[in-house]
Amino acid sequence: MLSLFSQKIAPYFDDHISKSVPFYKISHDLTLKLSEFFVKDKSLVYDLGCSTGILLKEISKKHSKKQLKLVGFDESKDMIKKAKKPKIKNLTFIQSNINNKKFKKADMFISLYTLQFVKPEFRQKIFNNIYKSLNWGGALVLFEKIRGNDARFQDILNFLYFDFKKKSGLKDLEILNKEMSLRSVLEPYTIEANLQFMKRAGFKDIMPICQYL
Repeated sequence: MLSLFSQKIAPYFDDHISKSVPFYKISHDLTLKLSEFFVKDKSLVYDLGCSTGILLKEISKKHSKKQLKLVGFDESKDMIKKAKKPKIKNLTFIQSNINNKKFKKADMFISLYTLQFVKPEFRQKIFNNIYKSLNWGGALVLFEKIRGNDARFQDILNFLYFDFKKKSGLKDLEILNKEMSLRSVLEPYTIEANLQFMKRAGFKDIMPICQYL
């Protein structure tokens, strides 16, 4: 969602992110399967922080017999440039942040590891806008990095996360440099805090679907 993921990383972003985010491919697979329950003919689907657009392209392919409108937002010019290739008729990719974005009525919103990069002051408004823009029976699919409930749990999460990255093939210096680059940029919340954002917006039916640490 951020220009942090820009020109240098866009060409190999999808491979890189799989080494950095546990269950990244599973988050895509789950979202794709969940779309079967919410996407119908003439549905509008938003992907907030679409990066290279792979997920929306998979949804378009899965529902190829339906007339859909799929819209992806990302702040990175280079991500959007890559997402637009090849051009697919029912897909629109827009370079923009979502802080004050007005959405049309939609059946599904997707936010995979995006809101954690949005400044906290804008998050409640984004949840509010999503809720107001969902058709009755529509869904928000949200994946986020989370913080531990206390300092000890957070230490455990951090160390196990570093272990995951090392096992995925990242070098110690790469891991350290990535952590330093995310200072003041990545601001994850606890599970409870994210639930409160959703409840304040109006969401009542909330179900966890996947968690790694």
